[in-house]
Amino acid sequence: MENQNAMFCFQCQETMGGTGCTRVGMCGKKPDLAAMQDLLTYVTKGLSAVTTQLRREKTDISEEVNRLISENLTATMTNVCFDTDVIRARITETIRVRDSLAGRVKKKEAIPEAALWSGSPEEYEAKAASPEVGVMASQDADIRSFRELITCGVRGLASFRTEAAAAGGTDADVDAFIQRALSQTFDDTMTGGNLLALVMETGRYGVRAMDLLDRTLSGAFGNPAAGTVPSARRNRPGILVAGYDLHDLSMLLEQTKDRNVDVYTYSEMAAADFYPELAACPNLVGSYGGAWWQQKTDFEQFGGPVLITGGGIVPPKEKVLAQMFTTGTAAFPGAVHIEADADGRKDFSAVIEAAEKAGAPEASEGVVRAGGYAHHQMGELLDRLTTGIQTGAISKLFVLAGSDGRAKNRSYYSDIVKAMPDDAVILTAGSLKYRFPEIPADREVAGVPRIMDAGRISDVYSIIQLLLALKDRLGLDNLNQLPVVYDIAWHDQRDIIVMLSLLYLDVKHMHIGPTFPAFLSKNVQDVLVKYFGLTQIRTVQEDMESFMGSSDALIQPDMIVGDIVQTYPSLVPVMMNCGLHCIGCGVSTMETLEEACMTHGLDVYDILDILNDQLAQEGKTRS
Repeated sequence: MENQNAMFCFQCQETMGGTGCTRVGMCGKKPDLAAMQDLLTYVTKGLSAVTTQLRREKTDISEEVNRLISENLTATMTNVCFDTDVIRARITETIRVRDSLAGRVKKKEAIPEAALWSGSPEEYEAKAASPEVGVMASQDADIRSFRELITCGVRGLASFRTEAAAAGGTDADVDAFIQRALSQTFDDTMTGGNLLALVMETGRYGVRAMDLLDRTLSGAFGNPAAGTVPSARRNRPGILVAGYDLHDLSMLLEQTKDRNVDVYTYSEMAAADFYPELAACPNLVGSYGGAWWQQKTDFEQFGGPVLITGGGIVPPKEKVLAQMFTTGTAAFPGAVHIEADADGRKDFSAVIEAAEKAGAPEASEGVVRAGGYAHHQMGELLDRLTTGIQTGAISKLFVLAGSDGRAKNRSYYSDIVKAMPDDAVILTAGSLKYRFPEIPADREVAGVPRIMDAGRISDVYSIIQLLLALKDRLGLDNLNQLPVVYDIAWHDQRDIIVMLSLLYLDVKHMHIGPTFPAFLSKNVQDVLVKYFGLTQIRTVQEDMESFMGSSDALIQPDMIVGDIVQTYPSLVPVMMNCGLHCIGCGVSTMETLEEACMTHGLDVYDILDILNDQLAQEGKTRS
């Protein structure tokens, strides 16, 4: 059936009705922009098919081409580029580069139609509307689901690569994978099993890209140091810097140091305040405002110019637009865009002059925030964490990481913190931390901070490094044996690559929310539930009971199936009716109930409700 929607996009968590935006994006993008982003994705995949084939034929690919592909992918992410003309220009440049390389391919039959189409700008709209372009191009819902999961993950991966490249970091293997993965989304011989393997490989390279970005930024600005940053203002002109690119911030700080202009960080950019080389700049004075989605209010209240680096744009009011500047992959119609010169240098004099004219920013009510807990700093707390876990002084580690958003059901992440026991430690990264600002910066548990903020969403890498070190220190076989809860909030494609990275590391029973991604079909969801125990968040009470163990339930997820059968034989037919048909098998009886449910594609919490209800009817309760 022909698609009659004005557009279709379902790549972010806030997509309309949890299914897809069809008239206008919840992010604010219009149908013409959505169409051009679809076409840019299509031709970028075509270019990637060409570069992948050239690599097979032992031809090197230049850094300029690798960067173009990653920047294209970043520009098609949620809340990054809203300027249709910019996207159209990228399409034209991508076709030009692709055509210049396609002529060097020896095995022409190996490249898809997307590597051959070379329409003029006047033909872009018609091509974007054709059935082979856009997320609905794959007819099979499960194949489409896998392909979109890979594409979204690769977009997030590419954004980390783009940030690293701005500060001088590259990895040829990451580039080769990004392009190969994109080209394989055109491969109709790839089965569901092949695509699942590619999903896991995407997670593997997600870890590698986070490592690249971590090493690059630490090499440029020093290892982050734990400390606190005020949310305040000084009585001098100021510039508010949002987005992701620390290299852009560094250049701005250099250009403002002698201009009587202060620089404030916004949302995830606040991680910059803990890098020694940046923190040493006297005019970097602290953070301002809240999470990225609050920027309409925060930017207007600030009153001065805002520089958005890399992305994270909420369509602004006219008053704010007049003071908005963008750079890198970020763009918005009407905002002044600052390009880099041939040497990569950017001239921020227009932003500085706007700050001088605007004067001091308005006061902001905020809190003192603790941060800087990258893996170097966390490593210094390893002994205390180990002792705390061994002695029971620390009951759980909660990985509350990811991106915040506007949806009301994200209050879950505020409430889950309030429901936690006082002896739980929170590891966080990304903008989700703005959901629980009430924890004092000096609160400790067993000699370690109650909350340790690693920084931006890519700094989940530091949390991973800490947990791997804890696993080794405690002599455990895998991460799943640690007393860790993974409660991940997602909004866009950077969160998706973090989720895939954790799946690659074989993290089981990850909770994600507020919803499952709309691009996951029911069957693909079932695969992720069965093999990884991936779970959507439920109510705070239900989740806390599963995280900490219900005090009055006789049957718990970590109980051995054989023990359940021996202690409560009346549950055998109930378990079999629920689908646990192999409880008589000698191997299965050694599994936990959670493992048995995962093997059979069952929700362990649904089974727990049934089994405990049965025992309650029999009059059996915990004494």
